Amino acid sequence: MEGLIKELKEQVIEALNLEDMTPEDIDENAPLFGTGLGLDSIDALELIVLLEKKYGVKLANPAQGKEIFKSIATMAAYVSEHRTK
Repeated sequence: MEGLIKELKEQVIEALNLEDMTPEDIDENAPLFGTGLGLDSIDALELIVLLEKKYGVKLANPAQGKEIFKSIATMAAYVSEHRTK
């Protein structure tokens, strides 16, 4: 799981153009939206595309996104359970 968490951090930095950040700057348990990384709804769409392209994960219900994208750790858990690539 640690490898997947590091990979997700790198993918998020690249997908969202967070050029000033490194994977070590992101706490895997910190919120991605609001007080944590401060991501917004556009970023959420980018994360959905990332999961589909990189891991073959599709969100069956967009309302799930709030729970899945709570933190890098929750994303990693969801990806590890649902990945097809």
